[in-house]
Amino acid sequence: MNRVYSMSRKKYQGLLKVASEQVPFGIYAVEKNEYAELRNDCCHSRSQLKELVRAFKGQGFKVYKNEG
Repeated sequence: MNRVYSMSRKKYQGLLKVASEQVPFGIYAVEKNEYAELRNDCCHSRSQLKELVRAFKGQGFKVYKNEG
């Protein structure tokens, strides 16, 4: 179910706010070069979260996360 949507930056910021409320501890979005992907990566520990963040940043993504 890969779907691609186009939207304005203002609508995207609103969508990020909603997504951040859905993931209390983990990654809710990644962004790179006009491409953004909403995620629902819930983590069980701080070390697991750091590991995921490092993996995405290593690929050049900006990571949006909640740390509890």
